[in-house]
Amino acid sequence: MNLLAFLFRTGRRGIITVILAGIVGGLASAGFVALVNAALHTTNLPLIVVGFIAVALARIATNLIAQWNLATYAQQAILRLCNQLSARVVETPFRTLEEIGAARIMTTLTDDVGTLSASVQAIPTVITNAAVLLGCTIYLAALSWASALALVIFGILAALGYKVLMRRASGAITAARRERDVLFRHYRTITEGIKEIKMNRARRDHLLAGSIPETTERLRGLSLDAARHYLAADGWTQSMFFLIMGVMLFALPAIFETSTRSLTGFAFVALYAMGPVWSLLGALPIFHRGQTALARIDELGLSLERVTEDAPLAGTDRPGATIEFRNVAFRYDRSDPNGGFGLGPVDLTLHPGELVFIIGGNGSGKSTFVKLLTGLYPPDEGSIALNGETVTAANRENYRQQFATVFSDFFLFPDVTGLGDGDIDTRAREYLVRLGLDHKVSVKDGVLSTTALSQGQKRRLALMAAYLEDRPVYVFDEWAADQDPGYRQIFYAELLPELKARGKTVVVITHDDRYFDLGDRVIKLDYGQIVDSWRPSEQRDAASAASH
Repeated sequence: MNLLAFLFRTGRRGIITVILAGIVGGLASAGFVALVNAALHTTNLPLIVVGFIAVALARIATNLIAQWNLATYAQQAILRLCNQLSARVVETPFRTLEEIGAARIMTTLTDDVGTLSASVQAIPTVITNAAVLLGCTIYLAALSWASALALVIFGILAALGYKVLMRRASGAITAARRERDVLFRHYRTITEGIKEIKMNRARRDHLLAGSIPETTERLRGLSLDAARHYLAADGWTQSMFFLIMGVMLFALPAIFETSTRSLTGFAFVALYAMGPVWSLLGALPIFHRGQTALARIDELGLSLERVTEDAPLAGTDRPGATIEFRNVAFRYDRSDPNGGFGLGPVDLTLHPGELVFIIGGNGSGKSTFVKLLTGLYPPDEGSIALNGETVTAANRENYRQQFATVFSDFFLFPDVTGLGDGDIDTRAREYLVRLGLDHKVSVKDGVLSTTALSQGQKRRLALMAAYLEDRPVYVFDEWAADQDPGYRQIFYAELLPELKARGKTVVVITHDDRYFDLGDRVIKLDYGQIVDSWRPSEQRDAASAASH
């Protein structure tokens, strides 16, 4: 899709108005040349003055109309594009987003959209200047058909040469755009891993003296390569322009009998056309970058799989939920002949009012299990059911709405609006007091006063947000890992039993074996398989019986 097609699709009436206004304005500018030339060879100045005023008003009015319409419709088109891309990102399956990578998505939403916006803003200038050159050609035809024919022929040659040279720049521009993805990934490494970078000189030196300079050097080389082709195209077009003007001013008058008025007209056209030509030459690289950005946006849009997930799911009005894993299996790399790392097959049932601890070492499959359980990953084999109804691609969105979660890599939002019903501020303040955060954080109209807290305090805020959601299923992934003993005790001995008493289905990923006795079941994963499962109450009963 090219730029004009993009604008026609998003605002047909506006872009048509811009084009028509640009054409009228350009022809009015060309008429200015004719009036000036006529004024030098006529005594009927009053008529020339009237024409001059009309041309000036037409040029000013059409320019303002074109600029305003473009500002209105172009901004509408760009904002609509941003909204559509944002929606597509949210609608895309989580696994697909992981494969695309956050760096590419962010670069497209920021860099590419900004480049596209800049190229769109240049459209009135390009249209107007193209119309000026068209008007000058028509005026030349009125003075001398041979001059107009020469202008057309040389203009076609210039355009063909320019297209060939710009095609060579296209590869460098596309490669530079991909290299910016890599550079953006390095920048994210700096901002998100600054603590680790400061703590490790070798890692810092590798990043600052290796990865980033190497990437910027490649980007510099590709940018210079594109600039070299741009300059070659610019030099070619300038050479053709001066060749055309030389032919009209010197060669054609020597071949054909030319009047003084025609020669003066040639001179005025040559001088007046220089501005529009240089303006067009300056705008074409902007358009080329904009076209590349639009192609990258289209490419991202096509890679974002839109899945309709609004089908109803039965039994979602219950306080808890029965979740069944039926021979569920998942593989990260299905192309791997060995299957790659994954989970399963797993057969498991979780019940309302049940507190289940999931344990296992690093790489045992706990995080993958959580993503399958919460509907972020669809199973490759088997099925998951909620209250007896199978979860499918069509109803997975409604399935996900049954969960309140605090992931190990959670994101903390600055507000709690939309989390449950009732007086959200009052409920939030109660949890802030209970979690020992009321002296750090306040809430007003659902907005938290700050999120600039320690990691443990942030995790407590995330826990508060999960409680406010009041969902049938609660999943906590290593929540207590960075909490002091006091808050661990509150979490395990008070908050989790309360959720269980309310009929919630509670799943906790943990290593805190001292609290296993509080759970209804403990399930151990290893290499993606359930290798052990027991009920602490049964162990207690067996131990009690053995002691007697």
